[in-house]
Amino acid sequence: MSPTRTRTAVVDELCAQAVDLASAAAVQLAGPAQVGEHVGLQADCERVVTHLFRCLDPAYVGWRWAVTVTRAARSRTVTVSEVVLLPGPESLLAPEWVPWSDRVRPGDLGVGDLMPAASDDERLVPASMLEGDDGVLDWDDSSAWDEGKELAASLGIVAEQDEPGVAVPGRARVLSAIGRDVTAARWYSSEHGPGTPLARAAPGPCATCGFLTPLAGPLGRVFGVCANEYAPDDGRVVSLDHGCGAHSEAVTTGAGPRAMGPVIDEVGYDLVDTPGVALADTVFESLDHSEQ
Repeated sequence: MSPTRTRTAVVDELCAQAVDLASAAAVQLAGPAQVGEHVGLQADCERVVTHLFRCLDPAYVGWRWAVTVTRAARSRTVTVSEVVLLPGPESLLAPEWVPWSDRVRPGDLGVGDLMPAASDDERLVPASMLEGDDGVLDWDDSSAWDEGKELAASLGIVAEQDEPGVAVPGRARVLSAIGRDVTAARWYSSEHGPGTPLARAAPGPCATCGFLTPLAGPLGRVFGVCANEYAPDDGRVVSLDHGCGAHSEAVTTGAGPRAMGPVIDEVGYDLVDTPGVALADTVFESLDHSEQ
């Protein structure tokens, strides 16, 4: 099957000659002070031609008045179809519009700002579905309740109760498996992960630090929260293989700040062999001989 061929439009001779008609239409719409010289034309389709005139408005530098003219079949009378202002190849244009949801970046949310999650956000699932190996948790089953109430309480879905099936409303949605994976990848590759110079120079990983507070749930297998007020990551989520100089066992492992020498040595001095010094030695030697 042969590909579809696009037929190139041929410039209609009568429509191409209607420059004065097109110019008068542009002047009638914009005024004589806004329409400049004819800068070209283009064939849109059969017996349809668009004439281009330079726009003289200083607010639209590089823009052009586009006047489309046409004629009926077997007619020699050309009429104006449309007059619009269009940007030219050198026009100053606004950047391409981007939806607000794509423009928002981490840290943009301020006081009073609202950014609700979409109903189909793949990072969230209904709280009634605890994702895992067992699928949906059946709250009417006492054995399922015993196994899942601790996890549910830690997630804030229901309060921990003594009687099965008695639930207190909590969060409507929780992190999905996709949400957890995306979050873990973002945290692990951040400056609070193991790949930073701070972590590589640490005396030990956060997993062995007494100030680490583990997270609950699956994310707690890889991350925790730093509780050392002197650490640069205090109050932030860090990976277990992250680290810093404020490790709780830094003193016992021999790590710690090293004593620094004086920045300026005001006691000793260095002799530098320079032309100026050699000249001074010669002068002093000559002075010694003269005194003798």
